[in-house]
Amino acid sequence: MTTAGAADFLVIGGGIIGVAIGLEVKRRHPTAAVTLIEKERDCGVHASKHNSGVLHAGFYHAADSLKARFTKEGNRALTAYCAQRGLRINRCGKLVVARNEEELPALDELMRRARAHGVELERLSAEEARMIEPRVRTHERALFSPTSSSVDPVEVMDALVTDARAQGITIQTSTAYLRAEPGGVRTTTGRLAAGYVINAAGLHADRIARDYGFGERYRILPFKGLYLYGNGACLPPRTHVYPAPDLRRPFLGVHFTVTVAGNAKIGPTAIPGLWREHYRGFANFNLRECAEIIACQAGLFVSNDFDFRSLAWSELRKYSRRRIVRLAAELVAGTRLAEYPEWGHAGIRAQLFDVKTRTLEMDFRCEGDDRSFHVLNAVSPGFTCAIPFAAHVSDEIERLIA
Repeated sequence: MTTAGAADFLVIGGGIIGVAIGLEVKRRHPTAAVTLIEKERDCGVHASKHNSGVLHAGFYHAADSLKARFTKEGNRALTAYCAQRGLRINRCGKLVVARNEEELPALDELMRRARAHGVELERLSAEEARMIEPRVRTHERALFSPTSSSVDPVEVMDALVTDARAQGITIQTSTAYLRAEPGGVRTTTGRLAAGYVINAAGLHADRIARDYGFGERYRILPFKGLYLYGNGACLPPRTHVYPAPDLRRPFLGVHFTVTVAGNAKIGPTAIPGLWREHYRGFANFNLRECAEIIACQAGLFVSNDFDFRSLAWSELRKYSRRRIVRLAAELVAGTRLAEYPEWGHAGIRAQLFDVKTRTLEMDFRCEGDDRSFHVLNAVSPGFTCAIPFAAHVSDEIERLIA
């Protein structure tokens, strides 16, 4: 093992959050040595490059939340970034529909939140909604978000990584964090000396945080997201189509996403994973993680905190292609099973669970001090929020090290 050159700032994790933080830190400290380590052979190969690609507008979250603020700002920032870098963007907008009378109050709440935070959102009659998408199904009325759009997450990630390297950030791939050491960290490629450590490791962020004395009350629970992709016979809707959400849950339900290329996919699932990187079969199987996560899930099943039993059962049923297409057909008429034959690559949502209150953490959550900072929860819409969230993290770090 060898000792590498010292970094003033060491970022752990090469997803969009880690890369955006590295860029923001380098912008504020142009003479500082910034190093980013990523355990995979490329950056963003987990959640970031398997993101839905939707740029959300910012009306789902309570107006006093960080997510509401950063989603609104992030939508503008990433839209501008794509224009600046010549990246594709599909400004298709989003319809949010009610499937029955009981879902109308959720539409009213979304409108209230949009107004409270100054997000553009239009209230439509069912007839007006069908002028946007003729096949849409909604009860009495719907909402339309004109600033929701789609990008290619792979293009965005690759552009950000290119920018990071151009700004002089050292990116070391195939370099996994092993443990904290005085004055640095131990990795699979040797010891890295570091003045300040920034943990943006996604699925593994809670474990790394505990090495530094943070995140003791939190654990990451993985949820597997899968989309069904339309084939050539599928007529995509003109816009994203989402159901009115159950705002007590962190997931938005099965919906239609229009990709940057104008194709359609339906989903996602949010199936409880059995280990952190539980993508398919027994790939990346980790016995210790599996035992810990199953024990946590078993406890939630017995106690039924946040209605976990119903949530888990409803999501497990979505392993059925027929089931997920049936749910999608409630939103858009003429949706047929034969038109959605293939599952895409799974993504894993790194959902933070508070073991003290036994609740899912719904907002961004970070902890840190004058030697390290830990991004514990940056789930959806983390991709949309990445640029302003990185500025927020940098503000917090500067406050802590002042």
